[in-house]
Amino acid sequence: MSAMEKLKAQQAKVKEGSPQWMVAEQLMDLCRAEPACAELLDQDLEVEAMSIVEAEKKIKAFADQHEVGNFACVTPADSDRILREFYGLPRRGETTAPGPLALDLADFLG
Repeated sequence: MSAMEKLKAQQAKVKEGSPQWMVAEQLMDLCRAEPACAELLDQDLEVEAMSIVEAEKKIKAFADQHEVGNFACVTPADSDRILREFYGLPRRGETTAPGPLALDLADFLG
């Protein structure tokens, strides 16, 4: 099952339009835009502690900490940052570092 399928399965268990449902939408957008993130999410979504419900709790905690009066808001940039930190994904625009280049000098000898 791919990350997208896992997200859709978890999303089907929550109310449409709920904060948890929106987390799944944001993560699916991220997977479409950054396939490398989809590979990382695919592994994380197997773990209950890494579900969309748990991810939404991190966003809610941020909103609660930044509440002014009775109003709390989380910007798209903040939610993106929180989700990337929660799932250990690279920041937007960063790529995961490629592994070391393996060279065998024998390849160059005739």
